Amino acid sequence: MVTVADYRGKVRPDWCPACGNFAQLSAISGALAELSIDPKDVVVVSGIGCSSNMPEFINTYGFHGLHGRLLPVASAIKWANPKLTVIAYGGDGDGFFEGTQHFYHSAKRNINIKYIVSDNQTFGLTTGQASPTAPIGRITKSTPFGNPEKPVNPLTFALSAGATFVARGFSGDTIFLKEIIKKAIAHKGFAFVDVFSPCVTYNKIETYDYLRQRVYKLDTDVTDFDKAYKHAQEEGDRLPTGVFYDVTEKIYDDYDPVISQEPLNEVPPYKFTEKTLEEFL
Repeated sequence: MVTVADYRGKVRPDWCPACGNFAQLSAISGALAELSIDPKDVVVVSGIGCSSNMPEFINTYGFHGLHGRLLPVASAIKWANPKLTVIAYGGDGDGFFEGTQHFYHSAKRNINIKYIVSDNQTFGLTTGQASPTAPIGRITKSTPFGNPEKPVNPLTFALSAGATFVARGFSGDTIFLKEIIKKAIAHKGFAFVDVFSPCVTYNKIETYDYLRQRVYKLDTDVTDFDKAYKHAQEEGDRLPTGVFYDVTEKIYDDYDPVISQEPLNEVPPYKFTEKTLEEFL
């Protein structure tokens, strides 16, 4: 019997009081517990940022990597031991700036990992610069005359790249977010969850109250790509949350000639040596 308490880390989170990351930690822990996944069978991989401290705060195996480089690490872990539940967790700056290329290729390859992003439109760890999801005109420390760049739409990006599961949650609704994450974890393939997560310190516009007045729960055919893409483009006073897209397709492992035969962690080291020698003799 797995409980949420089993996922409680030994290090207390040091996020700002009321930070949306607390809700995400609770939702992820609750989802894993309700799915009866043992903590020893879970790996949480992060990049750099406020949210990326997650591996220290949850009782699983973890890897705290480089800025924007969490997905290659998560992919390697999953390929080495497919039995593990691998969750990549980071922020919008980490994932949609430094990590954009990795995001695209991980989705395109349909790697069987879960990618959860705490999206607050700001670089919180470095004290409030504009992130790739910040709107045009936003005044921040890095854009004192207003942000000159169009914001990234994480959902349309994931859909265009080929992600087979695309969803959005809200830190102000932990129970619904937990259900979304449960579906993402259960999905076989690349599952992406973008989470509206207010930065209470540096973003005074997209607050909890602001988002509560605009978010609504999506009710749609999750197998219809065109509908998913259309809903993903909604903005302004109507911001959908829930699962946008969920389809079953072959994953990367099914195509790879090595991984498809047997898990890498179960292959004796000498087996690779013998094959390599045979190729050169």
